[in-house]
Amino acid sequence: MTTYIYGIVRKSHPSLPEGTEGIGDPALPVRTVTGGELAAIVSDSPENLRPKRHDLLAHQNVLSEAGAQGPVLPMRFGSTAPDDDTVAAVLAERAEHYTERLEALDGRVEYNVKATHDEEAVLHRVMAENPEIRTLTEANREAAGGTYEQRLRLGEMVVQAVQAREAADAVEIQERLEGAAESVSVGPQSTGWLANISFLVARDSSDGFLSAVDKLRGDHPHLDLKVNGPLPPYSFVEPGPAQHAAQTAGH
Repeated sequence: MTTYIYGIVRKSHPSLPEGTEGIGDPALPVRTVTGGELAAIVSDSPENLRPKRHDLLAHQNVLSEAGAQGPVLPMRFGSTAPDDDTVAAVLAERAEHYTERLEALDGRVEYNVKATHDEEAVLHRVMAENPEIRTLTEANREAAGGTYEQRLRLGEMVVQAVQAREAADAVEIQERLEGAAESVSVGPQSTGWLANISFLVARDSSDGFLSAVDKLRGDHPHLDLKVNGPLPPYSFVEPGPAQHAAQTAGH
């Protein structure tokens, strides 16, 4: 049966509490697969696995249990391998890499920061920063809205100015927050976010990182910053068994 992978730990990692359950309905028992000095926390994988809330929470809970007892390299939801033997072989093959990552991520957590603009606030800022836009806006107002061409030109200027502000803000968010982190991973761009950045932070430095976020919010009220964390450091684990040995059912 296909093996579902939650994360990788040292072989000496304390065992999870007896009866720890993972994904599936009914929940499947969690076990370990060893390869050299490493072990993978796994369970069987249900057929047609999908990222349902119940299973997402179960995946997170297994990692939380493991992480409470020592460093763990978290696999993203949906990571699978054909069988236990494949997992063991990859652990042995990539032992040096996984051992280095376990040491590097020990005591570290991930914070993901996503940013959007407050539409009204960013328009005020764009107006304040662009005399030409202010002048054209005032001229159109005095001309009862201006001609169609004037309104079109103003609209294009505003869109360009907002896009330029988005690009500048994305750079500033990273520059302002990376000083409070040990590493940065820029996530894929997606519609709706001007920035999607993950930061690796020492667990005992979390308060300092969150203070830096609050300071950024205070300095830039036109930014809407959403922070998710502390999380297992998913974004700082390089390809593992799911990529090298198997298939990925989802993320």
